[in-house]
Formats: sequence, C-alpha cells, structure tokens
Amino acid sequence: MLDSDAARLLRDYPRIFFACHQRHRRDPLDGDEISAHQASVLDHLDELEPTGMVELARHMGVTASTMSLTIDRLERGGYVLRERDARDGRRVNLRLTAKGVRMKEAQSVLELERVKAMLALLNGADRKAALRGLGLLAEAAQQLIRQQGHPRKGASS
Repeated sequence: MLDSDAARLLRDYPRIFFACHQRHRRDPLDGDEISAHQASVLDHLDELEPTGMVELARHMGVTASTMSLTIDRLERGGYVLRERDARDGRRVNLRLTAKGVRMKEAQSVLELERVKAMLALLNGADRKAALRGLGLLAEAAQQLIRQQGHPRKGASS
C-alpha cells in the first residue's frame, strides 16, 4: 500500500507544480529582478534560522566559490545578510533580509493566483480535505528532515 501511495504522490505532485509554477522573478515593491537561480537560493534561506554557505552550496550542487559569487550579488541587492558564526568563525551563515523575505514570499515556487484558481475548482469540503492532507504531508516532511537532515542534491532516496 505504501508503494502505491508513494507512486500516487510522485504522479500527482508534478501536475500541481506545473499547473501553478511561478515563472517571473520580480520584486513587487521596487521592480528589481533576480535570476531563477538567485530566486532558488532565496527559497532555501530563512530570515531567522541561519543556513551555512558551504551546506547550501553542497545542497544545491555547486562549489562554495560559485555559491559565494551568487551570494555576493544577492547581498549587494539587499536580499541576503552574510554573517560569521559566533561559535565557529570559519563558518559563514546566511539569512534573508526584509527585502529577501518579500521577494521569497512574492516569488514563491507556486504562483498565488494560479493556486487560488486551482483551489476554487474544489468544493469547500474537498478543499478543506486537500489542505489538511497537504498539512499532514508538510508535517511528515519536517519530521523527516529532523530525523535524516536535508536531502542533498544527487543523493538517492
């Protein structure tokens, strides 16, 4: 049963993703644009919880120096704050600035209006059930991350 449930999730998730995928990377307040790669980096960062530069580079499948160049651009644009770790001065931590949070929220992987349109196609009970199910999957995903850590690019599942 678990195998068929996993197969169903693998079949259905891309349908949702491609129906609602966000294609534009523009700041809604000042109109600044960032590349899709830079937006992807922002999607992996948080304003409160710092992320290590080396860990982020490894996760995204690029070298630390390549990631550093990307972070340089995002930092100059006001999207990212780079800080030395207080406990380990060799470690560089990254956090989103208010502008980075705004861009991340506005430039979600999914386009808000398309998500709304998709949800509007469901009756109230089905919409509630779908969102509850999605919430349960999100909770299970967080448990998996706590147990196994973040998946690494290229790692087998």
